[in-house]
Amino acid sequence: MKIISRLIAAILFILFFFFALKNTQEITLHFFLGYERTDPLVLVLLVCFVGGAILGVLAMTPIVFRHRREVSKHKKAVTVLQKEREAQQLAQTQPPQPDSVVPPQHLI
Repeated sequence: MKIISRLIAAILFILFFFFALKNTQEITLHFFLGYERTDPLVLVLLVCFVGGAILGVLAMTPIVFRHRREVSKHKKAVTVLQKEREAQQLAQTQPPQPDSVVPPQHLI
């Protein structure tokens, strides 16, 4: 499996590398207040991709933390249930206790 994932990564790297070589022309980005910037197309695409990936990770962060919190609650509940089950099994293996024991002082 490790070899397959490395092979896929190498193929993707080669594809993106040749894509970058084919898109070297300069483009001009027009920002607000008359600010302009001229950069290679592939650099602009890379910056947009990285920015989108970072925004996606930031959007997923609360959901991941919520799931981790739920998992820890479930693990605690499972631990409590396992302890209760062990206590019940221990109680079943012991001989039954008498219902009432008469103290010796009442026998006189």
